[in-house]
Amino acid sequence: MKLSTKLIHAGLEPDPSTGAIMTPIFQTSTYVQESPGVHKGYEYARTQNPTRHALQNALASIENGKYGLCFASGSAATDAVIKLLNPGDEVIAANDMYGGTYRMFTKIFQKYGLKFHFINMQDANEISKYINANTKLIWTETPTNPMMNITDIKAVASIAKPHNILLCVDNTFASPYLQNPLDLGADIVVHSATKYLGGHSDSVHGCLIMNDEKLNEQLAFIQNSTGAVPGPQDCFLILRGVKTLHVRMQRHCENGEKIARWLKKNPKVDKVFWCGFEDHPNHEIAKKQMRGFGGMMSFTLKDDSMEAAYKVLSSTKLFALAESLGGVESLIGHPASMTHASIPREERIKNGLVDSLIRLSVGIEDADDLIDDLANAIG
Repeated sequence: MKLSTKLIHAGLEPDPSTGAIMTPIFQTSTYVQESPGVHKGYEYARTQNPTRHALQNALASIENGKYGLCFASGSAATDAVIKLLNPGDEVIAANDMYGGTYRMFTKIFQKYGLKFHFINMQDANEISKYINANTKLIWTETPTNPMMNITDIKAVASIAKPHNILLCVDNTFASPYLQNPLDLGADIVVHSATKYLGGHSDSVHGCLIMNDEKLNEQLAFIQNSTGAVPGPQDCFLILRGVKTLHVRMQRHCENGEKIARWLKKNPKVDKVFWCGFEDHPNHEIAKKQMRGFGGMMSFTLKDDSMEAAYKVLSSTKLFALAESLGGVESLIGHPASMTHASIPREERIKNGLVDSLIRLSVGIEDADDLIDDLANAIG
């Protein structure tokens, strides 16, 4: 089945009781049992919900996985993965990642005896230098947030597997439409489904997808035990969003390329970070493991002052100044004070995330209108 067809039909069946083509919102906290232990597969809504069950199957299918688990947010999904570890275990993580993930690793889990190494993963060979007997997990994003760095998933998997190290890939920026990390050797894929999977900025949601049955059992136990599960309304909204992922991503990619190339030619713009450029450091890897380059990018101005950046951030009309990404509407953000404020400034600067960096989530509006909006803001 082709991906576009799979996105609409995978994991979904008409409701057997009514024939409803859309999965109903099962807004219930518990389920009646015929007798103790005899039921229709559902006992309590923290553990199981039919709407969530349908979404988990759909997400597993579109990522070419066997098992899917849904969570109340992308951070909750990340939290579940780290809870697979024990005190003394070590994690090798990308030094360019979502600030909330960095905050969770350093401020929440480090005090429980986990050790995190934050390294540049653009050269996968660098990872081997940090592997020891305590290394249990490699965590990466690709493309990264917000510098759009690319990690060679297949190369990292070939390093991890001989050491029995789990590889988890945050696939939020690419979405399953552009990239499938499980096919490249990853053990777990994580998404903030709030973003492209939902696609309409109306739901907060996260998910994990994997192929290993034992790993699924461990993570499902954590999901149920800690209870960071989404409600059925949010699951319904993500199911709805998945059905149009292919048409939205096509437009995100088209608009993203037009705007990235326009920014690169703009005399007031200094650097543009977008993995579709032929001179991007890992462009060839991106071409190999992705089906397109998406609508996420960041850029700096030749006037690298905060005043100049703030002027642009405050002057757009179509690009809304807001956190998040991946919705149908275009967003503009300031990573240093918004999405990545929790990362110490010296760490941000070291990784190229300067104070004046501007991040764009290019939506599906008319590209010419978006370019006019940026032109007016940049001046």
